[in-house]
Order: sequence, then structure tokens, then C-alpha cells
Amino acid sequence: MRWIKGVIMAIVALVVIVLGILFAVRNQASVPLDIIWTSLPPASLSLWLLSTLVVGVLLGMIAMTGMYLRLRTALVKARHEQRTQQKELDQLRTRELKGVS
Repeated sequence: MRWIKGVIMAIVALVVIVLGILFAVRNQASVPLDIIWTSLPPASLSLWLLSTLVVGVLLGMIAMTGMYLRLRTALVKARHEQRTQQKELDQLRTRELKGVS
């Protein structure tokens, strides 16, 4: 089953790479980028689109960092509480067994 997942992932990766190469080859037109406050030099359309994709992914990762840290902190707190409760439960079980004897 694991090898099927690996083969499927390899096929998907190959398709994405081929589509990326075709995209870059088909979009070689030189386009100047005019942002509100500045004008960037002309470069290929595929370069501008891929660079905006990379910037968007990086900004998304930065935006999710706060949520990740909050969830990670909650997980550590819950694990600590679970360990404390487990210790208390073990103590109650041993106390009960000592009382029965």
C-alpha cells in the first residue's frame, strides 16, 4: 500500500514539474511590473508569476505561525495536565489496592 502512495506521489510530482516547465516556456513575454509606488524592470511573465507565488506561500507560512504556536502551547499544556491526572489516578488505584488487602 505504501509503494502505491509513493508511485502516485511520484506521478503527481512529475506532472507538476512538466506543467511548470511548459508554463515557463509558453510565457516568455517580457512584462514590466508597475506596483503602486514603484515600477519594476521588465522580466518574463512566468518569472513574475512564480515569484508572486513564492512570496504568497512565504506570507501564508508567516501568517500561520501564530496559530501554530498557540496550538503547540495548548498541546503541551494538555499533555502536562494529562500526565498529572494519570499520576493522580495511579495513586488512587494503589491506595484502593492497599485498602482492600
